[in-house]
Amino acid sequence: MHARTRIAAALVAVAVGALTITACDTGNTVVDKPKEHAAAKADSGKDAKKGKSSDAAKVGDTLTLKGFEKGSQLDVTVVKVADPGKPADEFTEPDAGKRFVGVQFQLVNTGKAVYSDSPSNGAQVADGEGQQFDSTFADITAGPSMSSSLRLKPGAKGLGWIVFEVPKGSKLDAVQFTMDSGFADQTGEWKLK
Repeated sequence: MHARTRIAAALVAVAVGALTITACDTGNTVVDKPKEHAAAKADSGKDAKKGKSSDAAKVGDTLTLKGFEKGSQLDVTVVKVADPGKPADEFTEPDAGKRFVGVQFQLVNTGKAVYSDSPSNGAQVADGEGQQFDSTFADITAGPSMSSSLRLKPGAKGLGWIVFEVPKGSKLDAVQFTMDSGFADQTGEWKLK
């Protein structure tokens, strides 16, 4: 019985390891074509290679992203960017040599499943050097923060700011968002330049 227990434990460890490897190998697709641009391109018959950089999503554009769960889908819009973002109170300051950057996201549940997540877990900003920065817990004067436990039924929307702490000298190039706390297969990307 003791040997069987060890074998069972080893099999469980292998299964968990395989699931962990699978979960970490996500974000295979970058979505950067806004809904309006994708439809216009299909209607006009333009070559997909022409004007590629000008067709990339930018602030104000909406991207449709899918999550892991069947029927899980969001229309995600980067509404505004506050760079630098001013702290909402005198107690919260970025670390020395850094600044706050706020990104206002609008999430609309266009799927059939309830969306339940902490959107800040799946949000990042990146600079032109390729450095990526995760969100931080801070409020800025630009407006209310995104809920850390957002639940949206189909058709519902959420709006709020997600704050990042980045080096003062970094020139931000892109904003990224991935459903399922950053583990879904599709990552939305908006260019800031």
